[in-house]
Amino acid sequence: MKPDVLFLLHLPPAIHGSAIVGLSIKESSKINEAFNGRYINLLLSSEVNDSGNLSLSKLYKALKISFQLVKLLLQKKPDVCYFALTTTGTAFFKDFILIVLLKVFRVRLVYHLHNKGFAQKENSSFFRNLFDFAFKDAKVIILSKHLFSDIAAYVAPEQVEVCPNGVARVAGQVAGRANAIPRILFLSNLIKSKGVIVLLEACVVLKNRNCRFQCTIAGGDGDISGAQLNEMIRLLDLAEHVRYVGSKFGEEKDVVFRSADMFVFPTYYNAETFGLVNTEAMQYRLPVVSTFEGGIPDIVEDGVTGFLVRQRDVAALADKMELLLKDEKLRKRMGEAGYQKYENEFTQEKFENRLIEILQRTIDERLADEN
Repeated sequence: MKPDVLFLLHLPPAIHGSAIVGLSIKESSKINEAFNGRYINLLLSSEVNDSGNLSLSKLYKALKISFQLVKLLLQKKPDVCYFALTTTGTAFFKDFILIVLLKVFRVRLVYHLHNKGFAQKENSSFFRNLFDFAFKDAKVIILSKHLFSDIAAYVAPEQVEVCPNGVARVAGQVAGRANAIPRILFLSNLIKSKGVIVLLEACVVLKNRNCRFQCTIAGGDGDISGAQLNEMIRLLDLAEHVRYVGSKFGEEKDVVFRSADMFVFPTYYNAETFGLVNTEAMQYRLPVVSTFEGGIPDIVEDGVTGFLVRQRDVAALADKMELLLKDEKLRKRMGEAGYQKYENEFTQEKFENRLIEILQRTIDERLADEN
């Protein structure tokens, strides 16, 4: 009989890294063959730009999730609960109520951390008590060894598993390309801390250096709207070099990746853990320019698969972009190295196998403890 796993995770329509991973788990035939999975969607917001805002509708959804959890626990206690825990904001308090319920039912917990922020609360005795309670006797999955410092005050090393996110392979062959005018791609929700304005400022530098380039910005509204972004492009006199194309999914997303020569993601988002979009770009054999943030140094190997720069360092970002714009052979070499790193470490199959291994070992450990 297959083990019973209760999955508390994030699912679209809000599109961000955690929701993409959550959907990939729910739809994974391999994971569903290994376990009898039951699923609860933890997301209270249907739009990215609504995250963090408290409302009566969200309170109602949180209450509904709590009742749904109790109902499932009364029907059958799972062998283990996979929990995509939110680390900060009001969503953490919603998650904490669910944690209390799960601990009342004595369910073994496996947290999967897709964001960070625990270390910021170390000086608060209130939050330390909450975190100590939440992490007691639980297993914690982090996306990179670089992220352990965020939970080190609350979690022992033996409780921790490292499981990088994976990206499903795209259909068809992906070959390196060389446009007559090199094309830069940025793909993310239009959130200021994801670095979209930093990118525009770097494009101004490149323009003033007489570099030949085209930059495509793709993504849905965040704390910046598409209209606001287009106005910034106009005011910076970048209309000949930069275009905003809106949200891109499915085949349209595939097209913008295949038409690019390099990918740029200058995030300084303080809860950034992985930068899933960087691995997507590597699958398309694109060199990546990103930042020393969260677990990104585990994905982008500086000087090999692309370049890493300090957060909000416009000059450094422009320098690395210029280097790639002017050296087609370097772009192809780094793009190929990135593709090989993707194949070796970040495929969907490797992620699924690792997650199954962690969940199964946790179940085996629970059974051993009970016997």
